[in-house]
Amino acid sequence: MIKSMTGFGRAESSGIVVEARTLNSKQLDLSIKMPSRFRILEYDLRAVASRAIVRGKADVYVTFDAGSSVGATINAPVFEAYYRQIADAARAVGGSTEGIAAAILRLPDVVGGENTAASQEELDVLRECFERALGALELFRAHEGEILAADILARVDRIEELLGQVEPHEKARLGVVRQRILDHVAALGVVVDANRLEQEMVFWVEKLDITEEKVRLAKHCDYFRETCATPELDVGRKLGFISQEMGREINTLGSKANDAEIQRIVVQMKDELEKIKEQLLNIL
Repeated sequence: MIKSMTGFGRAESSGIVVEARTLNSKQLDLSIKMPSRFRILEYDLRAVASRAIVRGKADVYVTFDAGSSVGATINAPVFEAYYRQIADAARAVGGSTEGIAAAILRLPDVVGGENTAASQEELDVLRECFERALGALELFRAHEGEILAADILARVDRIEELLGQVEPHEKARLGVVRQRILDHVAALGVVVDANRLEQEMVFWVEKLDITEEKVRLAKHCDYFRETCATPELDVGRKLGFISQEMGREINTLGSKANDAEIQRIVVQMKDELEKIKEQLLNIL
């Protein structure tokens, strides 16, 4: 099953917000930023995120609104001091005092503090939010993966379609090559051994034969589809390896072509393959 490395997931509960963003990367590059009160869970959450994200550049942000936290307590003297100063300043400039209380709750030391140890209930809420954010991220990546898979497989189908267009040109090409050799020999005006000439022509035509390359390319296309449908978690690298093998067969086919029409078809195959490789950079 194909999944994208690009995704976003968010979860919120009791003032705790967890946001996870991922982009494509060859390895797992995980960064978790959270208030110091939750640092006790950092290693556990990192392990959970590593198992879920697998690969990609990932940034996970945990924010905390102390005013909405479970079991939060307001420091009344600090609140009152802030309120008086802000209210006096607002009246001095003819402003309104409406909404001051809500703003004061976000100021330092009013509700708990950044260095205050989180309660067990808050830690449980964070774990639950973290799991839900990663679950949302997983759904996002799966949806994006479906879109990528549809585009990639359509291009694999196009490569096979182009491969089928090679055969009629291939048959005509061999006759042209054979006649070209005979014309060159005749132009020399020398007597040649007919049997030896025939052997040399057979040898030359065999060097131009592309049957093996066509068969292998078709097999690689089939294997590519099978790998896309596999339930394996991390198939992006394997698909990358298969695309490299497809490229080798297409290149060899082009080098043996010795025909303008086949070369034109090969160029179209290469164009489709390059677009596949670009898409594979974002596949998990």
